[in-house]
Amino acid sequence: MTVAATFPIEGGCDCRAIRYRMASSPLFVHCCHCRWCQRESGASFALNAMIEADRITNLAQDPELVHTPSASGAGQVIARCPHCRLAVWSHYAGSGPAVRFIRVGTLDDPDALPPDIHIFTASKQPWVVLPAGIPAVPEYYDREAYWPSASLERRRALLPLIEAWRNRKPS
Repeated sequence: MTVAATFPIEGGCDCRAIRYRMASSPLFVHCCHCRWCQRESGASFALNAMIEADRITNLAQDPELVHTPSASGAGQVIARCPHCRLAVWSHYAGSGPAVRFIRVGTLDDPDALPPDIHIFTASKQPWVVLPAGIPAVPEYYDREAYWPSASLERRRALLPLIEAWRNRKPS
């Protein structure tokens, strides 16, 4: 479980037009090595801290929400600074706006949230060496097998919001 940080912690974009505060620890931190994340990040992986949206406070300007395609076909919404264009978080189709996938690299102290798991390692860059002691799976994983019980309980509390979003009528 990610407990390296003392909360709240803050982050933002390069030009500081976007600033945010995380009120608590994330549900879980993914280090995703899928090819889609490699393309979108321009790097070898994406490091995302999943957290309830209501535990994030905007401290400055609101980000621009950009709808983008995804490997699943369901798309995602990436929150970007309208000035420097840096991505600060995403909303994936599975949970919609109820959960933010904070880009850990945008934290003022990104060292505070190391990965809880490495996912899609079947497509990781061959020169990336995964650390011992951190779970690594070739594709995705069973949440019940890896998440701490407190995070599972927090997710259960989110389910009504997620279901309402999934069942919404298109406008």
